[in-house]
Amino acid sequence: MTTVKDSVHDHIEVTGVARELLDTPPVQRLRRINQLGTVVLVYPSANHTRFEHSLGVYHLADRALSQLGIEGQQAERVRAATLLHDIGHGPYSHNVEELLYRKTGKYHDEVHELLGNGAVARVLTEHGLNPDRIADLVAGEGELGQLVSGELDVDRMDYLVRDAHHTGVPYGTIDHQRLIRELCFVDGTLVLDEGNVQTAESLLLARALMNPTVYQHHVSRIAKGMLRRATERLLDAGDTDADAVRRMDDYAFVAKLRGCEQTAEYARRLDERNLYKRAVWAEFDAVPEGIVEADHDEIRDLEREIAAAASTGPDDVIVDVPARPSMTESTSQVLVNGEIRGLSEQSTLVGALRAAQHDRWRLGVYAPSDRSERVGNTAVRVLGLDIDGSRIRDVRSGMYATLDEFK
Repeated sequence: MTTVKDSVHDHIEVTGVARELLDTPPVQRLRRINQLGTVVLVYPSANHTRFEHSLGVYHLADRALSQLGIEGQQAERVRAATLLHDIGHGPYSHNVEELLYRKTGKYHDEVHELLGNGAVARVLTEHGLNPDRIADLVAGEGELGQLVSGELDVDRMDYLVRDAHHTGVPYGTIDHQRLIRELCFVDGTLVLDEGNVQTAESLLLARALMNPTVYQHHVSRIAKGMLRRATERLLDAGDTDADAVRRMDDYAFVAKLRGCEQTAEYARRLDERNLYKRAVWAEFDAVPEGIVEADHDEIRDLEREIAAAASTGPDDVIVDVPARPSMTESTSQVLVNGEIRGLSEQSTLVGALRAAQHDRWRLGVYAPSDRSERVGNTAVRVLGLDIDGSRIRDVRSGMYATLDEFK
């Protein structure tokens, strides 16, 4: 057994197959991948890694298994899956995942190939565990897969608490001990036991508050847009490919960006936190439906059109269109009078949070500071945004909305 001192859960005891997996190269690689990617440019103490998060998820899973009375090989599979659930992450976690998916057709939780070879496969096999079954759990398949990846999974319970702790914000604080204590399976579905609607709401509320404050903070989004653009340029340059990037850690990836002529300027700006500025920051109702639904290639065409009309270079314009507002946590299942119900059916809070999420949605257009006004005015025309000129000027000066939103 190995005991690890953790900043969130105190002492974590790692035993069995997890103990041997801990020192395999794919798991140790997670020490070199930042949990929150570009959020660290907003919250300097948010430098925690996927490695410590994976340990935390393993710890919470171990407690949940005890609560649910699951033992033996079934429990060992879940413990292995939770420790391994993030080994498919590329550098900067989710920041460039969508781009790499377009090139490889794989998301970070598709890990059958990773688990089926090398040191991880050897450890799993020595403990009588089938790597394919562990990979299925990582993807959330089967009854026990709900513990690893689902609406009430231990992954979410750890990252909310951990991200709040390391950023210093209070919004992600949840009673994860109660959440685990109240978990139960009913007809193969993981639910919260009777009397726990408010417990489920607390998880939903924490995520809803962390999203605009941490995960979608505008500075982080700008840096993410620049990082994605740099990644595209790196792949276009032909020095590496998407499969190779998926297996890099943050340090190797940044070294690649610095060493490539087509991406060196992006790397310098990110290193020095010399970021683009917001040229446009538009509410959902101000954006035409066609823009919200535009795919990657259509957005790139719009960026080139804006750049040409604004008489600037194509790399000077980044159009950032978030996905439609959604709230997957609202589908969490709770027992009410012996009946399984979705949280959205039972909680009036869900509707209010959905409305707040809609109100906080923003389309961003980013450009270097000396070109942001020209790019902004052009983008409003090209994108057909329902924003008047005076409002654009107010947004740029920081007078429209709160100081916190535009600092």
